[in-house]
Amino acid sequence: MFAYINLLYLLIAVGSASPIVYPRTTNDTNPFVFTNSNGLNFTQMNATLPNVTIFATGGTIAGSSSSTTATTGYTSGAVGILTLIDAVPAILNISNVAGVQISNVGSEDVTSTLLLKMAKQINEFVCGDPTMAGAVVTHGTDVLEETAFFLDATVNCGKPVIIVGAMRPSTAISADGPYNLLEAVTVAASPLAKDRGAMVVMNDRIVSAYYVTKTNANTLDTFKAIEMGNLGELISDTPYFFYPPVKPTGKKAYSIANVTSIPRVDILFAYEDMHNDTLYNAVLSGAKGIVIAGAGAGGVSTSFNYAIEDVINNYGIPIVQSTRAMSGEVPTSDISTDSALHIASGYLNPMKSRVLLGILLAHNKNMTQIAKAFAGSTDD
Repeated sequence: MFAYINLLYLLIAVGSASPIVYPRTTNDTNPFVFTNSNGLNFTQMNATLPNVTIFATGGTIAGSSSSTTATTGYTSGAVGILTLIDAVPAILNISNVAGVQISNVGSEDVTSTLLLKMAKQINEFVCGDPTMAGAVVTHGTDVLEETAFFLDATVNCGKPVIIVGAMRPSTAISADGPYNLLEAVTVAASPLAKDRGAMVVMNDRIVSAYYVTKTNANTLDTFKAIEMGNLGELISDTPYFFYPPVKPTGKKAYSIANVTSIPRVDILFAYEDMHNDTLYNAVLSGAKGIVIAGAGAGGVSTSFNYAIEDVINNYGIPIVQSTRAMSGEVPTSDISTDSALHIASGYLNPMKSRVLLGILLAHNKNMTQIAKAFAGSTDD
């Protein structure tokens, strides 16, 4: 017993700030509660298992409905993280887990302020703690890829950060959340997951956060990197990676230690007979950067292109041209002119382009530096 207690003390890492953490109850079959120096509470502390912190934001995985067959019309974020963890006792066979309730909302209500808070806590409580193996973020699926991309860019200590959600609420028959959560913790705890950046783990797939997107509004098998493929998969809760760790082409790391806010970046969707005033309205409303979800490889009408160049040259606002097709490349050669600095998104879809542009603006990058950052994602 004394040796066990001493081993627990050896696991304590230096830390100070305490997050909002709810302690889990104990019982006769699970008597150990350990609180580390960051205030994270563990139901157990088995020294033979890795430590993983789960950051909960809400979403369908924490959703609830009065009907066991309802997969729409449910209430997102109705269930707390501790309830989610307690519903999957097999997690404790894989890892010592602590839960942090960051928020409990549908993913549409996730803000840049929340993203900054989350990234800073992961950097402090996971990256800054040598006893922690990795992090899991539970999240609504609608904008999950944006949070995943943000964390991929701003948490860069080599430890896995796994973003997980569900397409069925926790009250539904065959809810996918519990097993998705088990698999996410399994990947986060695996030494094989190191140095791969942030990843989305759902429906047995392991996908790079840099490339992943939601491809279907309803089905379970929705998160994919259509052209790039998966990093790996899980079979019987065992992760298998198809190749060694590799950094996606064009990916760069950014510190948010001194970032207090992310400037506003708007996305405008291209369509036939698109009106120029939509662009100017975004500028007048306070957008510091704009992403165009262009037709095909970033295309817009001749008139709208003149408006883009006016905003770039006379307002000094960077505009990134992506594609509403959500897959494929927007190369620089397709949008460049001699009269303005057009920025191509390369293989980044409009949502990821918005996140990256916001990070760059938060670091006070100028137009040329922003164009250079995006250039790594294109082939010309």
